[in-house]
Amino acid sequence: MKQEFYDLEIKTNGQKLYEFTDKTINWIKKNDFKNGIVNLSIQHTSASLIVQENADPNVQTDLINYFNNLAPMNDKLYIHNTEGEDDMPAHIKSSLTNNQISLSIKDGELLLGTWQGIYLFEHRINRQNRKVIHHFFGN
Repeated sequence: MKQEFYDLEIKTNGQKLYEFTDKTINWIKKNDFKNGIVNLSIQHTSASLIVQENADPNVQTDLINYFNNLAPMNDKLYIHNTEGEDDMPAHIKSSLTNNQISLSIKDGELLLGTWQGIYLFEHRINRQNRKVIHHFFGN
């Protein structure tokens, strides 16, 4: 058994889903991982990780619109607004999604469905530097 870590830095530019599936797959192949688990973690409270459809970009637009309606940018609704109008809505959105995702690797392949991709879901409206920690455990 072995463990490996990889820090993937993603620069974001506003509310959007940033796919990084290929970067994760390339890391798996580069290290010749055969079977195991990769745990992905984001150490931020205003962005999150999701597995989502990667075929139709309208899904991403609808997700962003849904979450913006669920947690609107309205200073009258929140006490916490230290970093601007998107501050508390970003925290709400990240609390409703994931800060960690575990995925299986079998025979050197990341087990995702045909239309699934791995995304950083940015909830802030300004540019951010995000880090997604990859932790592999297996052989």
